[in-house]
Amino acid sequence: MQWIIESENGKTSMLPAKLLTAAQLKAAASPTAWRILQLLAQKPDYPKELGKRMKMHEQKIYYHIRRLESAGLIKKLRTEAKQGAIANIYTITEPAFAIALKEMEPATKLFSMPQSYREYLEPFVKDGRFDALIVIGSPEPHGPEKVKGHDGLYATDLALFLGTFLNYVPAASVKMDTEVREADLKRNLILIGGPGVNAVTAKVNAKLPIRFVRVAYKNNYFTQFKSDVSGKTYSDESYAIITKTKNPWDKSKAMLVIAGRRFFGTRAAVLAFMQRFEELCKGNSYNPKIHARVIDGIDMDSDGEIDAIEFLE
Repeated sequence: MQWIIESENGKTSMLPAKLLTAAQLKAAASPTAWRILQLLAQKPDYPKELGKRMKMHEQKIYYHIRRLESAGLIKKLRTEAKQGAIANIYTITEPAFAIALKEMEPATKLFSMPQSYREYLEPFVKDGRFDALIVIGSPEPHGPEKVKGHDGLYATDLALFLGTFLNYVPAASVKMDTEVREADLKRNLILIGGPGVNAVTAKVNAKLPIRFVRVAYKNNYFTQFKSDVSGKTYSDESYAIITKTKNPWDKSKAMLVIAGRRFFGTRAAVLAFMQRFEELCKGNSYNPKIHARVIDGIDMDSDGEIDAIEFLE
């Protein structure tokens, strides 16, 4: 089934529709035929009554009725006894008709979204389909520092957000960093978690416009963010980064890095998608052409959970 969809002022309306061929369009093209279609769209009727309403001879109405029925634009709804005779009651086959001048394309829920949304989500979501691999840090001790990943649970929230733009249920598209192979790296990638917990993030960290750096302090190390965009550094544990860039393993693909200094920072980054996506799409506040943001997670109600965010750049 086809649909005509209209989106205006945040309201979406739709009607079932029939795509017309050239022959069908020809049958509907005359002013008389088009008026018959309009009247039948208001209520089913029979030719003689249509002639009265249009102030035209019944035979002329019959001519167009036969053509419209043959073209599949109207159909016989029922028969009734009218003035001692049997009358055919007609109705339209669909409440709307449309003309397609090129081949139909896959439907997507992005049709009603602003251009900035579509540009940000592509190519991870394209034509209503999810085309990316989400990589999370393994919950088992791994990597040089034997760290356990705790950020993976936020992949569920991100997947729910992305799911609002999909028109089908995708196959499993999540792997732990320890499961990723060379072929996987050449896909569109969504990396969740910083370089300490996600080995794939560790491989690309140095190439990011806002990246993790290690800082020595009292015979210990801690991480902070270094922004090549603003020149600033960020150290609070509630901070996170969201960076969309080209995939270094395949420049025709894209990569999205979502990572906090700590796992609750990663939660803040995912909240940025769910709460402030329009602002996220605008790019870095120092250089909007660069899609790299720093986010601060905020506990608004003091219950120990991050529930709001603020963009720092």
